Amino acid sequence: PLPTDKAMVCFGSMFIELPKAKTREMLQQDQEELDEEINKLRKDLRVKVNRLYEAQGKPELKGFNLNPMSAEEMKLINRILEG
Repeated sequence: PLPTDKAMVCFGSMFIELPKAKTREMLQQDQEELDEEINKLRKDLRVKVNRLYEAQGKPELKGFNLNPMSAEEMKLINRILEG
């Protein structure tokens, strides 16, 4: 098959053919929204867990307020480990 500038995208139970540039843009936007939502949920979870531990009379968890490394930070770490 010849290369095409269109991609098939599944929306629910339908497949729609869209330009690759538009498809890439839509996927990147969706990923950014998902990343924001994940970060918001992680932040809220920390607060809720701390409240739960406080209500139970337990000490606050150590290291629970750590933030995950970004993809760029992971690449740098891997580059250092590879030598």
